[in-house]
Amino acid sequence: MELVVLNTTKLGDSSLVLHCLSREYGRRSFIVTVRKGGSKALYMPFSILEAQEVENRRSELRRLRGVSPLHPLNGLRSDLDKNAITLFMSEVLWRALQDGAAEDGLYDWCVRSILTLDAIKGDFRNFHLRWLMELISVLGFSPAFEDIAPFAGDNLREIQELLGSPLPEFMVYPLNGKKRSAIADSLLRYLSAHLEIPLNIRSLAVLGDLYR
Repeated sequence: MELVVLNTTKLGDSSLVLHCLSREYGRRSFIVTVRKGGSKALYMPFSILEAQEVENRRSELRRLRGVSPLHPLNGLRSDLDKNAITLFMSEVLWRALQDGAAEDGLYDWCVRSILTLDAIKGDFRNFHLRWLMELISVLGFSPAFEDIAPFAGDNLREIQELLGSPLPEFMVYPLNGKKRSAIADSLLRYLSAHLEIPLNIRSLAVLGDLYR
């Protein structure tokens, strides 16, 4: 089974609960054993893993064994800025998706997004904005300008232009950190309204500080 890690919760001295996205289950949590002194780097947010799912008699959560990375993601793990973006994106999915949520194509789109960010060599500071707009579509909500406009505030012109931009132009669209964070907040409020749940994304502030 393939998995994308969204978040982790420590469980005792030797276990982690992995909150994951999979093709089979959508969002679902699993338990893994981490040996004493063992590295937890394998379970960083947006790691793409392969594992065997086994029944767990002690808990309703199923256990994973034979966990291994499917992609090294060296481009992400060696770049602090890309790591910050992945923390933001994984937190959005973790908070936006309910357990068992399994939208068609969501897992494969998520993997493509991770691999795209990993591979980008040029400017990627707008990547999370593009990703949010695509997520809105994948979850079944039209990101048309007239739908987002009520949430846009002072970001109306920029959002309209970004919605009509192909990826290369989108990545280099001139925005400062404050404006970039404001647009992300507008998109999150739009998504929150449609999901009918509050999306308080703490890592957005980190991106704002990073890209001032």
